[in-house]
Parts: sequence; structure tokens; C-alpha cells
Amino acid sequence: MKCLFSGLTDPGLIRSVNQDNFHIDPAGRFFVVADGMGGHAGGQEASRIATQTICTYLEDHWATDQVSSELLEQALLGANQAILQDQATHPERSDMGTTAVAVICRNEEYWCAHIGDSRLYRLRGATLDQITEDHTWVARAIKVGDLTTDQARVHPWRHILSKCLGREDVRHIDVQAVDVRPSDRLLLCSDGLTEELSDHLIAMHLKTIRACDKAAAALVNAARENGGRDNITVVIMVAEPNMSQNSFNA
Repeated sequence: MKCLFSGLTDPGLIRSVNQDNFHIDPAGRFFVVADGMGGHAGGQEASRIATQTICTYLEDHWATDQVSSELLEQALLGANQAILQDQATHPERSDMGTTAVAVICRNEEYWCAHIGDSRLYRLRGATLDQITEDHTWVARAIKVGDLTTDQARVHPWRHILSKCLGREDVRHIDVQAVDVRPSDRLLLCSDGLTEELSDHLIAMHLKTIRACDKAAAALVNAARENGGRDNITVVIMVAEPNMSQNSFNA
């Protein structure tokens, strides 16, 4: 099962610097979105280091016998160490960090790893499911029943992360297998998208716009029209059966 894919990042309407980064492997094997924090230079650098380190590790170890779940976890743990090393060398960036969500398609299986509040969604037919669980204060509050989803969307603490890359206490990364069937659509995104668009609106754009690049542009434009208060990054992939090799870069 091959895939069509496209990605787009935009600074939004308020921020002067884009602290998001993303990468799409040209062969469609892996996809990464990272959303940096810690000042303009720090956030940019943290997300850049994370994205580069994750992709380099995946590329270097792709053909080994390392199981996919361990491959992904080690890629993100390596990114955490790389950011910590940069912090030690550049004290002015000591508070930088980044979220990350990564998806791989290896041996006909899909796996996802994430930390922070960048998300993975799956659209199957008309149903949009959030695959990842945000590592935020409000997500935990929803889980234990202290907040409703509607309350969380406007809560002043909604941006407070409980986990991110660039912290000494990161010892484990959440990794899970993802059930992907032909014609499913996967969306990786930073919170600049989900802060502005409800899941209903995200699903509407994914359902009604078939081309990945046009769907990505529509989502970014909709987020901008709804406020664009943060950087916005989306990566869309569509699982397709029996495609020829030249169908990859759609």
C-alpha cells in the first residue's frame, strides 16, 4: 500500500517567525511535524534539530532489524538528546523545546510516535478520529472529568505542556501502531491548526477536497481566516492500494 502526500507550513497572522518544522520523506516512508517553543531563535532551532535528528535516525536505521516501535522511540529520544546538547552549548536557548509527531510506514505497517500537543488524525469515510492524546494540562483534566472539551478549548492553561522534547526527564516516548486501510487519510498537524479549527471543520476539508496539496492549503487558509494566531503546519497522506512508484509525490 503506497500513499499520496503533501505538506504545508505557514507563520500565521500574528507571529513574525515560524517555529514549526516538518519533513516528508520523498519515498513516503516517514513524516514528521514539530512545533518549537522558547523564544524565536530557540523554538525555531528546537523544531529544526528535532525534525533533522528524527529523519536522520530513521534513514540510517530503516533497513536494520530494529522493530518499528523501537525505531520510532529511539528516533525521538535521540532528538531529545540532541536538543539538550544544543542547550548546553548555547545557554541562551536553555528553555527551548518542541513537540513532535512522527508517522512511519514500514513493512506494510503504520506506526506513530508523539510528544506534546501536535496531533495525528485519521479520516475513515466520514469519521475523523484523533489518534494521539495531547500531553497537556487540559487533556489530563478532560480525562479525569475536571473539564469538558468545550471548556478546554478556551481554558487559559490549554497551551501548558506536560511533556515535550528538550527536557532532562524525557525517558519514554508514546508509540502506537495505527490501523490504516486503503483510502484512509492521515493528518499530522501543529496546534496552530487545531487552535483555530474544530474537528468538524477539519473533517469537512479532508472529506471534500481530494487532492492532498489542495486540502493542505485549504486547512491552512481556514486556520488563518479563523484568527491565525500561531504557526500552522499540516501534512496529509492518503493510503492508496496498488499504486505505481511514480504516484508518490502528489
